Amino acid sequence: MLASLKEALASLDPEVVEDAIRKGKHGIPIAQDFELEKDEDWDIEEDDKRKVSTGFWAEGEESMGPDEDYFGDDLTSHGHGELQQHRELREYARLIAWELPLLSQLARPFELPTPATPFRFRYTSYLGESHPAANKVVVEFDPKDLSLTPVQTSKLIKLAGPRYNPSTLLIKLSSEQFDTQSQNKRFLGDTISALIKEAKDSKDTFEDVPFDFRHHKPKKQVQFPKEWVLTAERKKYLEEKRREGAQVEDRRLNNGELVDGKTVIETSLPFMERAAVQQETVMVGGSRGGLCGE
Repeated sequence: MLASLKEALASLDPEVVEDAIRKGKHGIPIAQDFELEKDEDWDIEEDDKRKVSTGFWAEGEESMGPDEDYFGDDLTSHGHGELQQHRELREYARLIAWELPLLSQLARPFELPTPATPFRFRYTSYLGESHPAANKVVVEFDPKDLSLTPVQTSKLIKLAGPRYNPSTLLIKLSSEQFDTQSQNKRFLGDTISALIKEAKDSKDTFEDVPFDFRHHKPKKQVQFPKEWVLTAERKKYLEEKRREGAQVEDRRLNNGELVDGKTVIETSLPFMERAAVQQETVMVGGSRGGLCGE
């Protein structure tokens, strides 16, 4: 190591050493490979003011570098917005072309619900966007699918109250009081378990409590009248009526009984223009040099 150090010191250019001593830059490796021959090369650059002003919260952020010179040849903010929208459309087009066909590998055939799965849960998704209603969970079930006795089923319906729909025979419960769907689903499961446990309690069967369906207002189903159905006989009858009407119109047109507005205007317009010209006021001289209309 000492021998190599001696050789390195001997290989230094004496002029470079003298120049470094003159400049007072001690402790800096002296060689011509560092391009430190001019006075400007020894100047210490000041820190970028933009980097200093970023502060603590921008620490570790990637630097964008100095701003480019603007010569008035760039797009406006509206133009950049249109480009950004075009980029998003192209991104979705690529997803449709390359990613969506892969979803067919995850497709499963539809299977009817079994008696072991009487509950039907429904979730709401906004395609990755944050929404207050995204945590809502809804469950529907038929009380008759819970393997209860008729007395227990009636008690469960009475306990459900306005959440029971007598038209669809379904009990509908929903929850959105928690922040996640799993918590709301667990809350609904606990509520259903409590209802079933209370319905199986034989101490009070609620047989003396009547059903109250005043909350349900069935919608009126409007049926299409049978008389309006276009049967073959009805179509034939309508065609005959239209044919007779067309014949009557032709007969009236040929006999001059039908008033044609276009013909009336074409024949009457010349006479109206002639009458207007005849009634035009002509200015003539009076007895005393005045003007009067004649």
